[in-house]
Amino acid sequence: MAIINPHINFNGNVEEAFNFYRAVFGGEFSKIIRLKDLASSEFPVAEKDENNILHIALPIGTGSVLMGNDVPEFLGKVNERENRSKITITAESKDEADKLYNGLSAGGEVEMPIADSPWGTYFAMFRDKYGIEWVVEYEG
Repeated sequence: MAIINPHINFNGNVEEAFNFYRAVFGGEFSKIIRLKDLASSEFPVAEKDENNILHIALPIGTGSVLMGNDVPEFLGKVNERENRSKITITAESKDEADKLYNGLSAGGEVEMPIADSPWGTYFAMFRDKYGIEWVVEYEG
């Protein structure tokens, strides 16, 4: 079966956001590639961009990886208020769902607070403080 891993674009703050996600989910980054790591005469990198991240990966649970990058300035800004799709997390318990919801929604905008849903799951929907949309769900 294929595994789907979300990849999120940021406007220069991917490292800050991923440190926040690591604090919520735990674990360690499996990869961080900065633009300066690829700099060469064939691929010049402006000094102001050299610490921007081309790729960052945070393994979550078994087989899932949350990935992201800073969009290079020459490609334009990411619209942080657009609907970039939702990242859905299926928790293994109500306690884990509460922990993830409380951690990820801190400083964000809650669309549906975590609660028992009409369709029988423990469910929440929100946008985190970086504008990323999340769903946390536990199906007990």
